[in-house]
Amino acid sequence: MTELILLNSEFATNRLVLLHGWGADANDLVPFGKLLTDGLNERFEIVSFSAPQPHPSGSGRQWYPLYPHEWEQVPNAVLDLEKRLNNLCFKKIPLNKTLLLGFSQGGAMALELAIRNDFEGVFALSSYPHPEWRPLKDMPPIFLCHGIIDQVVPKAASQKSFDILLKNGVKSELYFFDGGHEITNDLIEYCREKIKQKFLS
Repeated sequence: MTELILLNSEFATNRLVLLHGWGADANDLVPFGKLLTDGLNERFEIVSFSAPQPHPSGSGRQWYPLYPHEWEQVPNAVLDLEKRLNNLCFKKIPLNKTLLLGFSQGGAMALELAIRNDFEGVFALSSYPHPEWRPLKDMPPIFLCHGIIDQVVPKAASQKSFDILLKNGVKSELYFFDGGHEITNDLIEYCREKIKQKFLS
């Protein structure tokens, strides 16, 4: 199994960390990460992690079991991912120059890591909040994105995350796009613009 994929690290000043969805692996979001960072003035290192557990279908990975949901595994899954994240060399590119992006189950993991780490920003795509998710006021900015016809994770899940974030005073945005449980051109453009405007101006 590929533990992680690391690209463009030699001259990078910023980092993009990718967390894939249920049943995918580290390769899944790499093309998306390249589309988000290609041509920007700032150089980005791209890090894509593979989840530690095999998916029950026999291919792909999972951060924790989803069918049935084993929410009790979430705290250890988050701690394990945080350790792996901390094994990266932060002296060269600190956390506050690191963007975290997760899709679906990876987005739910990203929302957890955002509570405990000072990222430059966090993108949670087609994601959902864990039952015990408790955001803090001093979290990094959160960008929630969801397809309006998503039949895998309903858009109400991101709306719920957004409502919780607003209630806790966290700087956040919610973007609904025309699509399902997928990454569309509109979504790519939205994320690219946010990276340009919010972080690299």
